[in-house]
Amino acid sequence: MTWHEPGIGLWHKGWYRFARHLTSPNYGARPEGASIDLLVVHSISLPPGQFGGDQVQRLFTNTLNCEEDPWFERLRGLEVSAHFYIQRRGELWQFVSCDQRAWHAGLSTFNGRDNCNDFSIGIELEGLEGDSFEFAQYETLWSLCTAIAQRYPVTQIAGHEHVAPGRKYDPGSGFDWATLQRALGWPPPCFPSGVLEKPRA
Repeated sequence: MTWHEPGIGLWHKGWYRFARHLTSPNYGARPEGASIDLLVVHSISLPPGQFGGDQVQRLFTNTLNCEEDPWFERLRGLEVSAHFYIQRRGELWQFVSCDQRAWHAGLSTFNGRDNCNDFSIGIELEGLEGDSFEFAQYETLWSLCTAIAQRYPVTQIAGHEHVAPGRKYDPGSGFDWATLQRALGWPPPCFPSGVLEKPRA
């Protein structure tokens, strides 16, 4: 893919121009006629609480060495991915075309619809569940959400904790939904109920 080709703007076959591309094998086709209208925000760090390495990239490309850290043993054989990953300094990676179904939400439901992977775009933030995130990450997330909404019929954004309650708890109480809402200018109904009023931990 060459971004200098005539007619190629922010998006090319579901790939975002301003992300660093690293293709994951962990994806599939969306159901025919699926409306890509939900963004799901996650948090991840490997090992938990350690930042700056390439372990997340290796997890999403099935190249993580599970002998490297005892905590990784629980990830052996796991095949997962997200569309995007935002590191602590705001660096943006993309692993799966947004036209395809990444494997990020797992068993999930949102507004009466099951299998959120079918109709959502998954965005991972490098961070510890329940902890705070960096301003640079919010800047990248804001820009990314804006670009996605210009390309896809996004109507709502939620955390992994909202689409898989009781099973997942990320990004958690440290994520500042109100800051994101103000930056995007999206109306409150686009966000999970109550998150804009809750004080952060």
